[in-house]
Amino acid sequence: APPSPRRTLLGRISLPERNYLAEALRTETVGGMILLVAAIVALVWANTFGSSYTSVSDFHFGPESLGLNLSVAHWAADGLLAIFFFVAGVELKRELVAGELRDPRAAALPVVAALCGMAVPAVVYTLVNVVGGGSTGGWAVPTATDIAFALAVLAVIGTSLPNALRAFLLTLAVVDDLFAILIIAVFFTEQINFMALLGAFIGLAVFYLLLRRNVRGWYIYIPLALVVWGLMYNSGIHATIAGVAMGLMLRCTRREGENHSPGEHIEHLIRPLSAGLAVPLFALFSAGVSLSGDALADVFTRPETLGVVLGLVVGKTVGIFGGTWLATRFTKAELNKELAWADVFAVASLAGIGFTVSLLIGELAFAGDEVTINEIKAAVLIGSLTAAVFSGVLLKLRVRRHRELHEAEELDEDQDGVPDIYEQGDPAYHLRMAAIHEKKAAEHRRLAQLAGAASNEPDSPA
Repeated sequence: APPSPRRTLLGRISLPERNYLAEALRTETVGGMILLVAAIVALVWANTFGSSYTSVSDFHFGPESLGLNLSVAHWAADGLLAIFFFVAGVELKRELVAGELRDPRAAALPVVAALCGMAVPAVVYTLVNVVGGGSTGGWAVPTATDIAFALAVLAVIGTSLPNALRAFLLTLAVVDDLFAILIIAVFFTEQINFMALLGAFIGLAVFYLLLRRNVRGWYIYIPLALVVWGLMYNSGIHATIAGVAMGLMLRCTRREGENHSPGEHIEHLIRPLSAGLAVPLFALFSAGVSLSGDALADVFTRPETLGVVLGLVVGKTVGIFGGTWLATRFTKAELNKELAWADVFAVASLAGIGFTVSLLIGELAFAGDEVTINEIKAAVLIGSLTAAVFSGVLLKLRVRRHRELHEAEELDEDQDGVPDIYEQGDPAYHLRMAAIHEKKAAEHRRLAQLAGAASNEPDSPA
């Protein structure tokens, strides 16, 4: 039998995937910019008016009888981030049924890359702390990737990445979010209230049945979602798990006559709320760490904080790049000839921006130890900033080649709203292009005739 053809790694993505990607990246990039501003405001506020920052963060409100009298910072971490993880759940479901993860062979690459990109940082952190005599409890802190912050960095440095690399980064982050959720659920649940957990499962079952029966109305789903969230919080399992569970239940396949599936429609409505409000507010009340000279120096002397920085900067890069290379080495895949392994390395280093989920896991891993939490947060900020600068330099080295590829992907000479690269096998496209070229040629001939006639006229008298 003839050998099966080798698949192209990071080749051209499909047109529906390209359109979805363009819309998702626009929202995430704007959200990333707001997130960046929120983090800067938090740092300035905490280091200039620290007492007011602490008093606002620690202000409690909510019904005590329902076990929900929480601080502002707690509401941001457990409440607002549930919206972020709801969107992550919808993204994951869409990827599984209609996106890059639909084909098991294509899914192998981002899954292997994401797993290696989480395992290697955990190993780096653990080794640093075993050798240095620190606490290994924070092994999960450097395992996360913050897609919004990563895309904000791309926007700031002005790099036009080819769509395949952008899709790889987004899919990688979706898989990363899934495993981060599993880590939070499995490793950071100490005591379980089984009655509350049973209530949450019943609520999720009702949510699922209503969806399957095509029941509509936000006034039904939002109160039910709040009840499920409250029960999940009181069960002892992190409340954000409720968000991802509900996101995974939405239908993300289109039926006849539908322009968008319910999952895509709801994600379109909720994603701006997540990227533009929920995540930035979490950052505002989580990123406010004291950055005194001693605190910054301790980041590179304490094994826990050094492990976080090295895990994000070195572990993420080596893990994702190594996982991608291994996936191509042991499967029938070869890198897109228009790209270089340097591009994969740059995207891998960009994934070292941990931030949102890393801050959350840091709070969970060292709960009750405010000093260590503050230092871990400082390490997350320094590690993420270092990864951003490092990846920015690497991407700038290839910016000209990236821009050429991006412009070729977006070229739409016949102005029908579909990039020409997706229409090259369509006879109607070639007819349109022939007509456009004939029109341009006729215009050039007319201009040449006018120029010739002008040159043959006698000079006017002085």
